[in-house]
Amino acid sequence: METLKQKIRDEGSVLSEHVLKVDAFLNHQIDPALMQQIGHEFAQRFAGQNITKIVTIEASGIAPAVMAGLELGVPVIFARKYQSLTLTDNLYISKVFSFTKQTESTLAISAKHLTAKDHVLLIDDFLANGHAARALIDLIGQAGASIAGIGVVIEKSFQRGRAELDAQGYRVESLARIGSLKDGQVSFID
Repeated sequence: METLKQKIRDEGSVLSEHVLKVDAFLNHQIDPALMQQIGHEFAQRFAGQNITKIVTIEASGIAPAVMAGLELGVPVIFARKYQSLTLTDNLYISKVFSFTKQTESTLAISAKHLTAKDHVLLIDDFLANGHAARALIDLIGQAGASIAGIGVVIEKSFQRGRAELDAQGYRVESLARIGSLKDGQVSFID
């Protein structure tokens, strides 16, 4: 997706060989027009897959997931980081480690919203080591639901997440694949 790659070049900041900051358009301030294009692209890539739900993690995955849900005409569920007073009963629970934040979070989805009848598309903002994807796969497995695929806005292909998901047989569609962040420069694959 050339528009996304250009946005990364223009507004992204390389903080280290492992960290790309994209808070100007994706995970703090959101560019709605870009998110609409991203949602459309995911919908095209996963068209005809009989998707019934989209699942993401709060907060950075919500914007692209909602736009894809709008395009596909399906509800979006976001796994909440830990429980609230209103999310207490009949939950699927998993843990996820965030490399960027260096913390572990407990994720929860209500069993009321995700069942074995669902065919799910996972969407997330980044794929690096695959921790978030594994936690979402675990939650979906607890529900007995099936997975249509995994949509990723930005993939750091130099980290192991994609290879692990490919090895497990999951279909992964990444809109921008980064080959390297060396010397403060973003270089793309494809």
